[in-house]
Amino acid sequence: MPVAGRDYPGTWQAFEAWFADEDACREFLVAVRWPEGFLCPNCGSCEAWETARGLFMCSSCSRQTSVTAGTIFHRTRTPLRTWFAAMWMMCAQKNGVSATALQQLLGFRSYETAWAWPHKLRRAMVRPDRDRLGGPGVSVELDETNIGGRARAGAPRYANKARVVIAVERREPKGLGRVRMAVIDTDNTMGDIEAFATEVIEPGTILWTDGARHYHRLGELTAATHEPIDLVHSDDPAHTVLPAVHRVAALLKRWLEGTFHDGQSVTHLDYYLDEYTFRFNRRTSRSRGLLFYRLTQQALRTDPHPLNDLKAHSQ
Repeated sequence: MPVAGRDYPGTWQAFEAWFADEDACREFLVAVRWPEGFLCPNCGSCEAWETARGLFMCSSCSRQTSVTAGTIFHRTRTPLRTWFAAMWMMCAQKNGVSATALQQLLGFRSYETAWAWPHKLRRAMVRPDRDRLGGPGVSVELDETNIGGRARAGAPRYANKARVVIAVERREPKGLGRVRMAVIDTDNTMGDIEAFATEVIEPGTILWTDGARHYHRLGELTAATHEPIDLVHSDDPAHTVLPAVHRVAALLKRWLEGTFHDGQSVTHLDYYLDEYTFRFNRRTSRSRGLLFYRLTQQALRTDPHPLNDLKAHSQ
């Protein structure tokens, strides 16, 4: 387990002392990316020497590697210290930081840059190899909710809303565990929910849902014990029999409204969900510095996302 003061700065004052210049930032990235020592991405050799340009020259294959190569920081022209400050702000602020606030805090001339950076970092907030939810004897609730602003007068009720499926661990006798969520296509509700559940639910889990038809095969597909609840013939409302998932849905909506004023793009909603998942699953962490360290780890494992790619995704 990383330790504050040894592996990462624990406070903002420590942050300023740790990252006084670019060399210090680069050394930190080297320590995080290769904690056991340099490893050549081409041949796997551990033997290398550092060039005058700060590149690592592999002794076996002579390949030169930068610590930022193939990462979110790949070929960045912005000082690493500015990147680190943005990452710290995203982790240290309880509700995150909007693009407008980031532009003001870091002095970006372009709103486009302030918009792009958080989106790059959100793509690093979820590990592709993360553990599934639940496990033998652990309860997980799964349900859907609608995300988006109010519909205009005369428009259909859900005209500008996206459908999101949420799964959350239920602790006994009370409390919430980890969460997973994803946007689903309303034209393929059953297929998307089944794919989501198969990806995030551990076999042996006790899976609680309502009695909707598109949940009927989840037990079979996930090797979980499926416990559907017939809300049609129940005297209890949905938020009473499925309290965990409704609580998370309410907190998610409050976060989107409070931080982004419901201005998040539906196109990028999955990445906002990734940010909320990152925050929620680490909500008990007492150290903001540890969250910064984890985000740095994942940023170094995430491919670069040029601005043009982000903009193209919005079209």
